[in-house]
Amino acid sequence: MNLKDILAISGEPGLFRFIAQGKNSIIVEHLETKKRSSAFGSAKVSSLEDIAIYTEKEDMPLSKVFDLIWDKANGGEAVDPKSDNNKLKAWFAEVLPEYDRDKVYTSDIRKVALWYNSLHKLNLLVKEEPEAEKNEPTAEVTSEEKTEAPAKKKKKAAGKAEKE
Repeated sequence: MNLKDILAISGEPGLFRFIAQGKNSIIVEHLETKKRSSAFGSAKVSSLEDIAIYTEKEDMPLSKVFDLIWDKANGGEAVDPKSDNNKLKAWFAEVLPEYDRDKVYTSDIRKVALWYNSLHKLNLLVKEEPEAEKNEPTAEVTSEEKTEAPAKKKKKAAGKAEKE
């Protein structure tokens, strides 16, 4: 999932999209209401791209957790974030069995489910293709094109010499 310009602002409900950098603030747009506002330097702003979930081995980026949720839900919505704590923990253990149960609190799981459902509702969850599929083969230059390019350069040089 590509979460590059999606932001969470502490104390503000919902998610925001980064619009522009101001002098002492950033301009953001609420994803659901489309209302623009400023987030000043005193606000704690976190990019979803920079957030990771603690696991037993290494931290897992939120985008990969969203990919796992997408696979688990078959492209549907996640569990209701207002569910009771035991249901949320059981659901998250199915999605990410190796998550660190000491460091990841129920409130964190609730936020992950809430953010996922918000992005899903707005059709902003686009599964990223693996790197190998992204790289398109480069166009090969044929031998005709190789000989054609120097010939054009010679014509341009000859035209400049005639003008002088």
